[in-house]
Amino acid sequence: MDILAHNSAAWDRQVEQGNIWTVPASPEAIAAARRGEWSVLLTETRPVPRNWFPDLAGGDVLCLASGGGQQGPILAAAFAGARVTVLDNSPRQLAMDRLVAEREGLALTTVQGDMADLSAFSGESFDFVFHPVSNVFIPDVRPVWREAFRVLRHGGVLLAGMVNPFEYVFDQSLVAKGIYQVKYALPYNDLTSLSEQERAGAFGADAPLEFSHTLEEQIGGQLAAGFHLVGFYEDYRRDDPIAKYMPSYMATRALKP
Repeated sequence: MDILAHNSAAWDRQVEQGNIWTVPASPEAIAAARRGEWSVLLTETRPVPRNWFPDLAGGDVLCLASGGGQQGPILAAAFAGARVTVLDNSPRQLAMDRLVAEREGLALTTVQGDMADLSAFSGESFDFVFHPVSNVFIPDVRPVWREAFRVLRHGGVLLAGMVNPFEYVFDQSLVAKGIYQVKYALPYNDLTSLSEQERAGAFGADAPLEFSHTLEEQIGGQLAAGFHLVGFYEDYRRDDPIAKYMPSYMATRALKP
């Protein structure tokens, strides 16, 4: 299966269905960001600490696999003169970013592409990379860290959100009944952990494909790419029974020395 093409089409459909992560920022949110009143999410509910952001006024920002008209436009509005590029695999997601940029007169560029292949950009092109929870949609996360390191300038910052891999060990059909039965070995893979019939029955044949990643790949992968980790927090899903027992997400702040 062509995973990139499948997930591109799947997220286009998510836009059509009004997925919460595809709803573009409102004019009121952009106006507030221009006044300095803003926040963005790497994970589901916990805003990124403001002290995790360098001064990006006049800087080059890459929102990596971050389409949907939310984080990119907010950052473009919050930092005067910032040049924001949003890279995403879904044309419809990118259309949401262009919609906000054109509506609000923001300096924002969109690029369709694979988060693990940033060959569209030369080395040391950006001061800041913002990568919300999205690498769950690719089977190998380590190239993402290597490419993010390559395109960042020295002293640049990478902010990344990730799913806790232990979210994937349980039989989801039983979780809703309050039964937490370990079923899947990690790392989980939609294409190999489930049969095609099981996947279609649980999520729908056209749903985005998901893949868990080990902590060695997520945290160790950033370190192996050359990053220095300087910040970390955890977050919880809304309305998720598993979140009563453990964090659903983690977020990291990393520097390119």
